[in-house]
Amino acid sequence: MTASLLLAIVLSTSHQGEVTVSPDPEEATVPELFRIAPSTFGFDLRILRQTPRYVVSKLTFPSPVVSPDPQNNTVHAEYFQPRCPGKRPAVVVLHILGADFALSRYLAARLAEEGVAALFVKLPYYGERRPANLNVRFLSSDLERSVIAMRQGVCDVRRAARWLGERVEVDRSRIGVTGISLGGIVSSLAAGVDPRIGHAAILLGGGGLAEILWEMPEAEARNSRTAWIESGRTKEDLARLIRPFDPLTYAPGLRDKRVLMIAGRADEVIPPSATTRLWEAAGRPPIRWLDCGHYSAAGYLLPVFRDVVAFFAAEP
Repeated sequence: MTASLLLAIVLSTSHQGEVTVSPDPEEATVPELFRIAPSTFGFDLRILRQTPRYVVSKLTFPSPVVSPDPQNNTVHAEYFQPRCPGKRPAVVVLHILGADFALSRYLAARLAEEGVAALFVKLPYYGERRPANLNVRFLSSDLERSVIAMRQGVCDVRRAARWLGERVEVDRSRIGVTGISLGGIVSSLAAGVDPRIGHAAILLGGGGLAEILWEMPEAEARNSRTAWIESGRTKEDLARLIRPFDPLTYAPGLRDKRVLMIAGRADEVIPPSATTRLWEAAGRPPIRWLDCGHYSAAGYLLPVFRDVVAFFAAEP
């Protein structure tokens, strides 16, 4: 069977299927908080549009973590599948706190154009996952719910990586993850704990999550901080709650992986000190500093995305 015929079969097969997660000795090395039990989960994959170089499909599958909100427990994603034949590297692409999905879709499309399979995943309480009748967000005044969402987000990325690994067009030894800001933090967590995710591009991310949340200027973070203080709790209480979800806690898991970090020298949301702490804990991987802040980094995204695409497309 030729590679082109195999690709044609992949694009025309049923849009529904199952993935079985079997008992795996490597899973015992994953921190218990983020382990995924052996299971079989179904998925639905439906083509949205096609271009000469890639196909975009809507993917849904159940989250491995059950939250109190049923609508949030279905993961919604978009799969950008390259048309080129052969086994391809693959990347889970995550979005920013402000839910600007266009950025993630743009990066996923650029990856697919260069032959990298890209799966854009919406994190808990974003997009279709946000209950219409509840004012619930990934980061909210209920920080206990927020850390549950963080756990769910990491486990969703892990299940998404498993789904990619079962695709006939994907080289399962070259699966990675990338994201900006919130997506960068979740990316560093997922890559730090998952032995099958061997590549990570962390954009505007950092460690010391309690300190980041305490100082973060965004309205959602301010509201969370105010509610926390009004409940009689302190910054030290927050640090104890957050520690199991802090990228610094799992950064040693990045040391033997291909990692690229990109950060702003004047970042007012993820301070350079937070990025440096993560960089040092991760074994000082390649890092590129931009002369910008968190929001002004938008002016650098085109060259940054070119670097990210080249990073994942390169042979290890």
